[in-house]
Amino acid sequence: MARVMTENRELCEIKCEPYKTMISEALDREKAALSTINSAPDQVAYKKIDLCDEMIGVATYYIQINALTVELVNTKDNEALNNARKMLYKAIIYLEEVVSNTVDVLQSDMEERLASVANFSLEKRFYLVRKLGLCIDILIEAFGENSKWKESFVELQGRFATVAKNLLDLKQAAKDYFDPNSPNYDNSVLYIRLIRKLYDQSATAYRDRYELSTHRIDDMRMAIQFLSGGRRVAIALGDSENAEEIKKKAGVWKQKVETDQKKGIAK
Repeated sequence: MARVMTENRELCEIKCEPYKTMISEALDREKAALSTINSAPDQVAYKKIDLCDEMIGVATYYIQINALTVELVNTKDNEALNNARKMLYKAIIYLEEVVSNTVDVLQSDMEERLASVANFSLEKRFYLVRKLGLCIDILIEAFGENSKWKESFVELQGRFATVAKNLLDLKQAAKDYFDPNSPNYDNSVLYIRLIRKLYDQSATAYRDRYELSTHRIDDMRMAIQFLSGGRRVAIALGDSENAEEIKKKAGVWKQKVETDQKKGIAK
């Protein structure tokens, strides 16, 4: 049995080596890109999007290393998973630097930022967002239900939802959403559906974390911000019924946290 385990570990090392090489090469490319990123100011935003994509790739390599370790050695590679988590945060940070990390940002405040990536097509934006979201989902599943990072994933997914929404030109997408003849119709409909889902999930996740764990007012404030951001999307689509429902829900949640404060539950 010991011999088999030793052989499996050796095989695991061999199979993981190509991924470790790709990780090293990708991080070298990141370092090189950052060293020259300000040489062309009009390209900085595009380079950061490329770096986001690069970090997603690195995260997938770390996740694959863990998958091989589980398969061959029957144990998780927690170091690889933690490195993947860090890479996904880096990916999100690069996008935040392009389109901001404000949950409920005014579309008018996004015009300059969105103009800096005007040549980054809606199709490519949606693809990048889906790839990032899928990688996050795979990572969370790999960590497992009892992970010590479980509560922090609420923040990771919330920050992902925020950059996903802010990367979209909501004003234009809302027009294309109702125009089947637009070349961006399908992507606009699917993208908007995705961000509405992500914002609703993040609002619920922050509220649940408040109720079941932290009782921190900040968590409920974040939950309400995600509701407000989702309401802003509903308004952009002319969905007054949903916008009113969200407004009522936000009011209930605000009342809840105010009551908890008076009882000394919230902190």
